[in-house]
Amino acid sequence: MACKIVVIGSSNTDMVVKTERIPAPGETVLGGEFVMVPGGKGANQAVAAARLGADVTFVARVGDDAFGRTAIQNFEREGINTSFIVTDPRAASGIALIIVDKNGENSIAVAPGANMRLTPDDVLKARGAIEQADIVVLQFEVPMETVEAGVRLAKECGAKVLVNPAPAAKAPPGILPMTDVLTPNRIEAATLLNSSREEDPSRLAGELLQSGVGAAIITLGSDGVLIGQSGERGWIPAVKVDAVDTTAAGDAFTGALAVGLADGSDLKSAAQFAVYAAAASVTRMGAQSSLPTREEVEKLIAKELLEGH
Repeated sequence: MACKIVVIGSSNTDMVVKTERIPAPGETVLGGEFVMVPGGKGANQAVAAARLGADVTFVARVGDDAFGRTAIQNFEREGINTSFIVTDPRAASGIALIIVDKNGENSIAVAPGANMRLTPDDVLKARGAIEQADIVVLQFEVPMETVEAGVRLAKECGAKVLVNPAPAAKAPPGILPMTDVLTPNRIEAATLLNSSREEDPSRLAGELLQSGVGAAIITLGSDGVLIGQSGERGWIPAVKVDAVDTTAAGDAFTGALAVGLADGSDLKSAAQFAVYAAAASVTRMGAQSSLPTREEVEKLIAKELLEGH
């Protein structure tokens, strides 16, 4: 039976332009390819988990517009339960404008729209799904009071809590001690701790554990991930692939980590699986369009094992 995951978070439409380089302030760079794809950290993580075989319920808000209607259709096509997605007549759906350079690096601006109107009440209405969930996944692209309500409800219902603290923001003090697994990048970890972004990731992980987090996995891009839990540190190297677009790599990682943990894997095994999922995602353009299926991840794992990596 498929593991059950509830994702509480954002849904955006991503408008992506691929350029030679990311423009400097005031500069116009004539780009090449344009693509419009569904995105948003919450939606990306929900789709990532669904494609990897999980039974996913998504709690979100979209606008009563073409973008919102298309998003819900896309979720249904992925087999995601959309019963707790609210269509808001008073706000536009979230939009992200993304520029991707020739090396796959990106620059993103977001107009959150209906995402910032997701309320604690919207989360409470999903209690039945959360009570049945193995793990609940949250990010910081919706109001922080809603994130906190989701974390509290998940703990109350006995589900594991996975928080991806992105984009970088300070969190209410109550969130971290209730978080079983935290997946920041280096900047997000430093922001949570009011620390230097240049600080050693191992030290950042230690400080996060001291704040009450059950385990901290700091994602380091092409340098892999650092795992911190109960006095232990571990490192998993990144998988070398030809990167085309890194837009949803962190979301692919978090969604896959949730699936691994919900399936019963230990933290290191789940993180290793998630590293492969993230690597597979950067080989294609776009956010949700780049997220791999379980078969694709398993093929990449088999290929790496064959080549002795």
